[in-house]
This record gives sequence, C-alpha cells and structure tokens, in this order.
Amino acid sequence: MRALVISDIHANLTALEAVLASAGPFDNAWCLGDLVGYGPDPNECIQRVQELPNLVCILGNHDAASLNQIGVTAFNPEARQAIYWTQRTLTDASKVFLANRPETFSWGDVTLAHGSPRQPVWEYVMDAYVATQNFGFFETPYCFIGHTHLPLCYVLSEGELIARAVSPEPGTTTRLLPIYDSEAQTWEYRRVAYDIRSVQERMKAAKLPERHIVRLDGGW
Repeated sequence: MRALVISDIHANLTALEAVLASAGPFDNAWCLGDLVGYGPDPNECIQRVQELPNLVCILGNHDAASLNQIGVTAFNPEARQAIYWTQRTLTDASKVFLANRPETFSWGDVTLAHGSPRQPVWEYVMDAYVATQNFGFFETPYCFIGHTHLPLCYVLSEGELIARAVSPEPGTTTRLLPIYDSEAQTWEYRRVAYDIRSVQERMKAAKLPERHIVRLDGGW
C-alpha cells in the first residue's frame, strides 16, 4: 500500500494541486489536519481533498478554530484575523466535513494525528524531549504528525532514553518510515515548487494578513 501523506494545506489550492501532480499513483490519502487557515481557498481545498482515494483526514487546530471548537483568542492576532475570515467564508458543506474529522486515527502500523499523539489538536513536537514524552501515547510502530510545518523524524530505539532527530532531505527515501510505502516500510519526502505569486494575489484580494502573504516566499 502506497499512501500520500499531506498536512497543513492551509487553504492553499495551488500548492495542493502541485503536490498532487507530483505524487504519482497512490492507494490511500492521509491528511494530517489544518486544511484551512491562513490561505484564500478553504472551500476549494476541502472539496479537492474529499476527491482523493481512501481518504483519512484528521482535525487540526485551525480546522477546530474555524468551527469555534477551540478558543480563537489562543491564536496570535494575524492568525485570528485569518480564522475570522475563514469562518465567514466556509460553506455549510465545508463546515460539516470539518466537524466530522477525528482527532487521531490508526491504520495498520501507523497512527495519525495533527499536533501530537498526546494532545492531537494543539501540542507542538519541536524538540527531542517532547518527542520522547509522546512515544508512550501511541501503540503502533510509527506515528505521523503535522502542525510544525517542519519535516523531521524522531526515532526512539529500544534501550534509548531520548529520541533522536533525523532531518530528511527532499527527494530522499528513508528506511523505517510525504509518501509512505507500508510493504517496503519506507518514507519518501518531497518538496514541490508552485506558483506562489498567484496565491499571494488571492490573499491580497481577500485582505488576509500581510505577514501570511509574505512568508509564503520562505516556504511557509
């Protein structure tokens, strides 16, 4: 089984389409949350993701905030502005889809979550200490998470006390482990170029925060 693993699309349809075009054939699609927030295409991204084969889509913090399931005041001012815009923009069908997303999901050897297996919606796994604490909160050999926007793998081998961080390079295949092959037990990390300017223009037209517009140039 070959699974496409995507996360933190953040309402950027142009980037999503570029990733799908690069992915090649896959059997399952696993989206690790934050379909919306920041970007200008929330409904379009939700609709496109629903078209993917054997989809599993997890709830992210921006998804939850867009439904008022978590407090918007916990976000920084620019993120709040984008969330309020998203709340006004989402269709009823999009809200229903987001409202039915699970916080975690297990399939075979893999657990899926947005933030962490310990606190699926909110927690950031940004260092080896937090990663090590989270290994006790899932039972499968592997856990895939999003949220940080950083490609990183933490490995905790038998007898080790602290997890080791491994930073994958684009285009490389990692033994053990955004395409996962369950039979080969490999993870292929890809980074794909897309038309950033067109997305920035749509964001400007929607009067979304300048900070979010500019940071797309840095790959965020």
